[in-house]
Amino acid sequence: MTVLKCIAVDDEPLALKLVETFIHQTPFLELITTCDNAVDAMGIIREEKPDVVFLDINMPNLTGMELARLLQDQPGPLPKIVFTTAYNHYAIEGYRVNAVDYLLKPFSYEEFLRASSKVLQLHEEANNNAFQNIAADDEFIFLKVEYQWVRISLKDICYIESLKDYVKVHLEDSQKALLSLISLKALEEKLPSSKFMRVHRSFIVSLDKISAISKNSIFIDKIEITVGEQYKEAFKVMVDKWLK
Repeated sequence: MTVLKCIAVDDEPLALKLVETFIHQTPFLELITTCDNAVDAMGIIREEKPDVVFLDINMPNLTGMELARLLQDQPGPLPKIVFTTAYNHYAIEGYRVNAVDYLLKPFSYEEFLRASSKVLQLHEEANNNAFQNIAADDEFIFLKVEYQWVRISLKDICYIESLKDYVKVHLEDSQKALLSLISLKALEEKLPSSKFMRVHRSFIVSLDKISAISKNSIFIDKIEITVGEQYKEAFKVMVDKWLK
């Protein structure tokens, strides 16, 4: 399960304690530390690089809004900001600094959890995009299987089957097939065309694993995969090259 590192910043001890309690109640949040001022918080953010900051706005010396604006100018990935404040007139300004949410005091655990879940969703979407943008090299790809990113050797793949929003990756040597939430088209773009070919709207095959071919079918051992109408021309070109 994804766990987000976080800090809480508030100059009011009772408010800070409440956010700390809520963080401990939330399984996907890990509290690094708490701060009672934004100046100390800035140093901690630079050193610890938390995923999310629960940030009060009205604080002496440096306000939470000023801290959020300063963070925009910092190099590297920015933490997600969830503002916690007793004043609702900062909402528009909060969204200008890309705050994920704006919790108006006093807020309930349900409201806190909803905001935290929004941060978690954004974090996971960003990670998914990062991994899916890793181009396949000559040896392996990464695919998300359940709650893990699994490294799959290209040489182990026999064929890939589309199951609506998922793909089922069939591996050789009786290895268990792997199910991943990605479209067949998206996966096709990440596979080297020298090793894999789309032969049907529901199938990609490993060229190295083809054991026999017929006019309209490919065989991978005992598995027969029909070549779809729109893929027949490319399939014919490939076969002609092989048979020359």
